[in-house]
Amino acid sequence: MAVSPQLPAKNLESREKNRLEFPILSDQGNAWARQLGLTFSLPEDLQQVYQGFGINLPEDHGTDAWELPLPTRIVVDRAGIIRRIDADPDYTRRPEVETSLEVLRGL
Repeated sequence: MAVSPQLPAKNLESREKNRLEFPILSDQGNAWARQLGLTFSLPEDLQQVYQGFGINLPEDHGTDAWELPLPTRIVVDRAGIIRRIDADPDYTRRPEVETSLEVLRGL
Protein backbone atom coordinates (compact mmCIF):
# COMPACT_ATOMS: atom_id res chain seq x y z
CA MET A 1 0.00 0.00 0.00
CA ALA A 2 1.00 3.62 -0.29
CA VAL A 3 0.30 6.52 2.04
CA SER A 4 -0.11 10.03 0.68
CA PRO A 5 -1.09 13.41 2.14
CA GLN A 6 -3.41 13.96 -0.82
CA LEU A 7 -7.15 14.06 -0.27
CA PRO A 8 -8.85 10.68 -0.91
CA ALA A 9 -10.34 11.88 -4.23
CA LYS A 10 -6.85 12.87 -5.46
CA ASN A 11 -5.46 9.49 -4.36
CA LEU A 12 -8.20 7.73 -6.32
CA GLU A 13 -7.42 9.89 -9.35
CA SER A 14 -3.70 8.99 -9.06
CA ARG A 15 -4.52 5.33 -8.65
CA GLU A 16 -6.73 5.25 -11.73
CA LYS A 17 -4.43 7.43 -13.87
CA ASN A 18 -1.40 5.24 -13.10
CA ARG A 19 -3.36 1.95 -13.09
CA LEU A 20 -2.11 1.07 -9.63
CA GLU A 21 -3.31 -2.21 -8.17
CA PHE A 22 -2.68 -1.33 -4.53
CA PRO A 23 -4.53 1.00 -2.18
CA ILE A 24 -3.38 4.54 -1.47
CA LEU A 25 -4.28 5.64 2.03
CA SER A 26 -4.74 9.32 2.84
CA ASP A 27 -2.60 10.82 5.61
CA GLN A 28 -4.74 13.91 6.05
CA GLY A 29 -2.57 16.94 6.77
CA ASN A 30 0.57 14.76 6.94
CA ALA A 31 -0.39 13.93 10.54
CA TRP A 32 1.22 10.47 10.59
CA ALA A 33 4.29 11.52 8.60
CA ARG A 34 4.80 14.49 10.92
CA GLN A 35 4.51 12.21 13.96
CA LEU A 36 7.31 10.11 12.48
CA GLY A 37 9.44 13.18 11.76
CA LEU A 38 9.20 12.58 8.01
CA THR A 39 7.95 15.91 6.67
CA PHE A 40 9.52 19.06 5.27
CA SER A 41 8.17 22.45 4.25
CA LEU A 42 8.85 23.73 0.77
CA PRO A 43 10.64 27.09 0.61
CA GLU A 44 8.87 29.87 -1.27
CA ASP A 45 11.03 29.56 -4.40
CA LEU A 46 10.19 25.85 -4.68
CA GLN A 47 6.52 26.59 -4.09
CA GLN A 48 6.65 28.84 -7.14
CA VAL A 49 8.26 26.08 -9.21
CA TYR A 50 5.51 23.66 -8.19
CA GLN A 51 2.85 26.25 -9.02
CA GLY A 52 4.49 26.73 -12.43
CA PHE A 53 3.79 23.05 -13.08
CA GLY A 54 0.18 23.49 -11.94
CA ILE A 55 0.76 21.74 -8.60
CA ASN A 56 -1.01 23.26 -5.62
CA LEU A 57 -0.09 21.19 -2.56
CA PRO A 58 -2.39 22.99 -0.11
CA GLU A 59 -5.34 22.38 -2.44
CA ASP A 60 -4.37 18.75 -3.16
CA HIS A 61 -3.85 18.06 0.55
CA GLY A 62 -6.79 20.05 1.91
CA THR A 63 -4.55 22.20 4.13
CA ASP A 64 -2.86 25.58 3.96
CA ALA A 65 0.66 24.13 4.27
CA TRP A 66 3.28 23.70 1.56
CA GLU A 67 4.52 20.50 3.17
CA LEU A 68 5.48 17.08 1.86
CA PRO A 69 6.48 13.80 3.46
CA LEU A 70 9.98 12.51 2.76
CA PRO A 71 9.96 9.63 0.29
CA THR A 72 9.95 6.70 2.69
CA ARG A 73 9.52 2.96 2.40
CA ILE A 74 8.58 0.97 5.50
CA VAL A 75 8.58 -2.83 5.43
CA VAL A 76 6.28 -4.33 8.05
CA ASP A 77 5.95 -8.07 8.60
CA ARG A 78 2.68 -9.93 9.20
CA ALA A 79 3.07 -9.53 12.96
CA GLY A 80 3.23 -5.75 12.57
CA ILE A 81 6.95 -5.51 13.30
CA ILE A 82 8.85 -2.92 11.30
CA ARG A 83 11.69 -4.73 9.55
CA ARG A 84 13.19 -1.83 7.61
CA ILE A 85 12.71 1.89 7.08
CA ASP A 86 14.35 3.74 4.21
CA ALA A 87 14.01 7.52 4.15
CA ASP A 88 16.28 10.19 2.77
CA PRO A 89 16.22 13.87 3.74
CA ASP A 90 16.96 14.62 0.07
CA TYR A 91 13.45 14.28 -1.33
CA THR A 92 14.84 13.77 -4.86
CA ARG A 93 16.33 10.40 -3.86
CA ARG A 94 13.82 7.58 -3.60
CA PRO A 95 14.30 4.35 -1.65
CA GLU A 96 15.60 1.52 -3.82
CA VAL A 97 12.97 -1.09 -4.60
CA GLU A 98 15.51 -3.91 -4.67
CA THR A 99 16.57 -3.20 -1.07
CA SER A 100 12.98 -3.56 0.11
CA LEU A 101 12.47 -6.70 -1.96
CA GLU A 102 15.54 -8.30 -0.33
CA VAL A 103 14.03 -7.63 3.09
CA LEU A 104 10.70 -9.07 1.99
CA ARG A 105 12.38 -12.21 0.60
CA GLY A 106 14.08 -12.69 3.95
CA LEU A 107 10.79 -12.71 5.91
